[in-house]
Amino acid sequence: MSALIDLNHKVHVLTKKEELDGVRVPGKVVVVLDILFATTTMVTALAHGAAEIVPVLDEAAARAQGRDLVADSYVLAGELYAETLPGFAHPAPLSLLKHGVQGKTVVYSTTNGTVAMTQAARAARVYCGALLNARALAEHIVAAHPRETVLIVCSGSGNNFNFEDFYGAGYFVERFAELLGEAADLSDAAKAARLLYRQARAPQALLDCRVGRMLVAKGLAHEVEFACRLDALPVIPALQDGRLRLLPAAQVRSSSALSAR
Repeated sequence: MSALIDLNHKVHVLTKKEELDGVRVPGKVVVVLDILFATTTMVTALAHGAAEIVPVLDEAAARAQGRDLVADSYVLAGELYAETLPGFAHPAPLSLLKHGVQGKTVVYSTTNGTVAMTQAARAARVYCGALLNARALAEHIVAAHPRETVLIVCSGSGNNFNFEDFYGAGYFVERFAELLGEAADLSDAAKAARLLYRQARAPQALLDCRVGRMLVAKGLAHEVEFACRLDALPVIPALQDGRLRLLPAAQVRSSSALSAR
């Protein structure tokens, strides 16, 4: 049984999804990160016309979801231990776009990222984060959730720390600190992530990390490089009732207006 972590800071980073076991998430705002590639893929698919993403725990849950959907209205995509699930679309962002997602429900199962998202579902709000949408998402959270604690959850890999997720968390912390100014209250983990982000250089740092090297060996260097594009897709994917959808433009504009006051 994990010891309960008492969070006293506005912005905190969890270095792997397993740390969620020791955190009271109700009432908090969670940003889930799995940079290579789950959350990057989900952000990309929604930005390119997917109707919604259903993140699930495993292959069996994905197939069960598919049985409840109309034929040709959905795509099954996912991996287990970096191997594409049999009969599923490839889970990397550009590969999934080539498969086709326009107007479809994407039922998505991954080893870490979709698991982290389902585990965080009891939070007041759960967002899907990536380097691709960090600035827009940070701006929205500061405006829409001015008093809540923000947990940036690195998915990690099999109870292990992942460099790329911590790098991504550092970029989010950088954006939050910029927006909050003197009101930025960062935990030690958040400060450490920001230091890592400031010292490392993408895409080379992500190509050189453990997961990055594995993906390069699989011929996916271009997918890693795509995942490193900062703020390229300014969309706000939010989880509600187990489904990830983009917030309506009007809601995002309303949040932006609040932050400008």
